[in-house]
Amino acid sequence: MDRLSLTWRHFDIWLLGAVAILCIFGIAMIRSTVAGNIELTEAAIVQRQIVFVALGFGVILLVASIDYHFWSSTSRLMYLLMMAVLILLFVVGTAFFGSARWFETSYFFIQPSEPAKIILILVLADFFTRSQSRAHDLRWIGRSLLLTMGIVIWIFLQPNLSTTIVMMVLWFSLLWVSGLQFKHLALFAAVGLILPVIGFPFLQDYQQQRVVSFLFPDPNARFGDIYNIQQALISIGSGGWFGKGYNLGTQVQLRFLKVRHTDYIFSAMAEEFGFVGTLLVLVLLLFVIYRILYAARIAKDTFGALICYGVATIIAFQAMANIGVNLRLIPATGLTLPFISYGGSSLLTLLLGIGLVESVVLRHKSLEF
Repeated sequence: MDRLSLTWRHFDIWLLGAVAILCIFGIAMIRSTVAGNIELTEAAIVQRQIVFVALGFGVILLVASIDYHFWSSTSRLMYLLMMAVLILLFVVGTAFFGSARWFETSYFFIQPSEPAKIILILVLADFFTRSQSRAHDLRWIGRSLLLTMGIVIWIFLQPNLSTTIVMMVLWFSLLWVSGLQFKHLALFAAVGLILPVIGFPFLQDYQQQRVVSFLFPDPNARFGDIYNIQQALISIGSGGWFGKGYNLGTQVQLRFLKVRHTDYIFSAMAEEFGFVGTLLVLVLLLFVIYRILYAARIAKDTFGALICYGVATIIAFQAMANIGVNLRLIPATGLTLPFISYGGSSLLTLLLGIGLVESVVLRHKSLEF
């Protein structure tokens, strides 16, 4: 048997299958949430998501076929190019629109901050791999933070606080698995307590309002984030154990629930499929994260393992944040539910990450199921 066939024998079909089920379910949920909505063209929204899924699975196969070590040699160039794109977006957006997070085309929006997550994973994985033999002191932490801030600062200035938080969590998680010393945890704990207080005045007005509304909600509000959260909780509660049935959720179909195909698709899912249905979806998401962490464990080198840890962090954190918003555990963030919410840039980025994980799996020494 030739080398190519031996390599593809190790392809993690379980991971790919779980991601495929989530994406197909996401398309079905998007179709239900936008059905009969005059404001959203149902056919266009669903067709776009199908196109994104098809392109994404092509990306998985393409990226998986490329040795992931190739990205180590090109990560710095990609880092500089992404920084240039984000700076351009900030300058142009500020000059003409006041602010901007994406480039607009006739068919869809391109949000550079999404693929920037993957580039940051590759850059940090390369940095931590090359610095394994160095002292894991404050200078080591500072250098990794500077690398991170080279991209993050331009995303924060868009303004895009939610993605900024995702990337800082990504930095800390890779720092932790790379050997962060316990004596430095006290420093991070202190910064974590002080930073929200110091940084609050520098947030945009709408960002401050989200925090204030979360801490001191107005039960009589008929619009804005408070209204959305109220409708989300009603949707979740009305679903019961088994839900009202596909395309039969009253909160969804009567359009009381807003942004239901993106931020609040979890609530729509809970109303139509109930506790049992949402639990099955969460189990599937956990299975995807488990397979990615398993790929990290069997990776033949640190660079591959860190790539997998980074991808798992993004999926896990975004899922927890999205569900947390729907359950009113945290303020509104705008983060999507991985593989299920509508959004081309977000979906393609996640599937690109899955392709990198598959590349790591394909090139490990032995695979055990």
